Amino acid sequence: MSDIRRLPDDLVSRIAAGEVIERPGAAVKELVENAIDAGATTIDVRLDEGGRDGIWVTDDGRGMDPGELTLAVERHATSKLPTGDLTHIETLGFRGEAFPSIGSVSRMTITSRTAGADQAWAVTVDGAQVAAPIPAALAAGTRVEVRDLFHAVPARLKFLKQPRTEFGHAADAIKRVAMAFPHIAFSVADGERTAFRYSAGTGDLFAARLARLGQVMGREFADNALVVDAERDGVRLTGYAGVPTLNRRNAQAQYLFVNGRPVRDRLLLGAVRGAYQDLLARDRHPMLALFLEIGPEWVDVNVHPTKAEVRFRDAAMVRGLIVGALRHALAEAGHRASTTASVAVLGAARPGVYPGGFGGGGYPTGGGGAQRALAAATEFQSPQGFSEGPPTPFANSNLAPAARLAEEHIAPDEAHPLGAARAQLHATYIVAETSDGMIIVDQHAAHERLVHERIKAQMAATGIARQLLLSPVVVDLPESDAALLAARAGEFEELGLVMEAFGPGAVVVREVPALLGDVDVNGLIRDMADDLRELDEALALKDRLAEVCATLACHSSVRAGRLLNGPEMNALLREMEVTPNAGQCSHGRPTYVELKRADIERLFGRR
Repeated sequence: MSDIRRLPDDLVSRIAAGEVIERPGAAVKELVENAIDAGATTIDVRLDEGGRDGIWVTDDGRGMDPGELTLAVERHATSKLPTGDLTHIETLGFRGEAFPSIGSVSRMTITSRTAGADQAWAVTVDGAQVAAPIPAALAAGTRVEVRDLFHAVPARLKFLKQPRTEFGHAADAIKRVAMAFPHIAFSVADGERTAFRYSAGTGDLFAARLARLGQVMGREFADNALVVDAERDGVRLTGYAGVPTLNRRNAQAQYLFVNGRPVRDRLLLGAVRGAYQDLLARDRHPMLALFLEIGPEWVDVNVHPTKAEVRFRDAAMVRGLIVGALRHALAEAGHRASTTASVAVLGAARPGVYPGGFGGGGYPTGGGGAQRALAAATEFQSPQGFSEGPPTPFANSNLAPAARLAEEHIAPDEAHPLGAARAQLHATYIVAETSDGMIIVDQHAAHERLVHERIKAQMAATGIARQLLLSPVVVDLPESDAALLAARAGEFEELGLVMEAFGPGAVVVREVPALLGDVDVNGLIRDMADDLRELDEALALKDRLAEVCATLACHSSVRAGRLLNGPEMNALLREMEVTPNAGQCSHGRPTYVELKRADIERLFGRR
């Protein structure tokens, strides 16, 4: 006798629900996306006990008539595929997809009314039991009430966290959706308390989006965000990216969207890391929100049950678009640094105002014998205006060593954003006067970035020097990894690494970048294979090259403790103003902080 049998319909529905509705937040996300697809301009969400006891989602969208209500709670009924083409999905997930799944594991009531209808109608779903629609009271739109979630699958209840934790997951899901739709108003309540309320944005999409991102990600992000707007082959990338000095210890503040759908895609995250690779230390992550608009036929959104991941038909093009757009935005920012550094200065002057600082420490400085050997073999010119020998002492020797003023008085020039140098403190910090405040510059960090950018420009112009290995190194790998590496051999050669396939499960390395010196070839190749498999980026090699360049820049720059005269200090300021990424050193630390006159006046109680 065969062991194969058909499962009851109610059990099939519960299994299907378990693939999508793993916690209350997932149910909330599905219902909110339904409301957006229904054309809602206001969406209100309420959860009791983190959603375990009750979920209410109310919208002012198009609503449904009794016939649509009956059809919407049936399995495999949807308006998402008007032509039946799975490769052409343009909605988030319309009425009829989530309802049966949620209803199969809860007691759900859907009340809806279309515009112009005499009355609303309600349908109730309890497990697999669906009642006929009955008249109800509701203004135009839809209200979904979900009670006793997972009562039909008690085992799932054991895996739910505390109500506060579950509410946090649901609120985070709504915040992500709210970022993508800034012209829709959202409110979220826990019982009788409103956790947050976002009003509908006004103005164009960019203005409304920045205002919404400020609400979700904080004012500091809105104040330090760079506009991203690029297009390639009909694919458009928009959004905002934080300056490198505004960073975090993890990637939780990176929000990525594809056609309005929030995703956590490894390819996209790898592209972001690649764009910031020589601007941040390895353990620091930028803040950003990027929105990719791509034709539905070029992306598969059904590769993950919760649609958290996507698959692109031309992944290389998408990756290149993201990296190029971010690098362009960062370069356009010039010497701009995060305002949080200035806030940290004010907090230090008035303890308790801003205890967190501007981003934390722990930035590596690099080093190593190969880098020292390279530094000895390679000479880089100091910026124009810097003397090679000892600095000329200031004429006024009676001034305190902590503040050696420039011999000549230089009037502030409004055409110079970083102002005119006034003093050097502790032979490390340059103090400059601007038309509306003052600038404090870390001379070593600033010059380190200037030298780093020169190294990058020289490498771009002449290419990365390669050194031939005395004997080629054969690296044994799984066949899939060897094939991945061989397929990208041309890209690696541009980075100074020459390799080729060596049988079905190995590659042979013949040349390596001269910058790396005595490198562990086996370890490097295995790390690159891991990066390609996980992020579709050769970050192991790029990170090592970036780290060496940063170390070389560090050792080739003006050191802290060196006295500078007035012309030298001003030469540094002028070069910072025209050098990309001059607002942060090679490890993501700010190179300067700015205090406005109003900030200084507040410190002394004048405001």
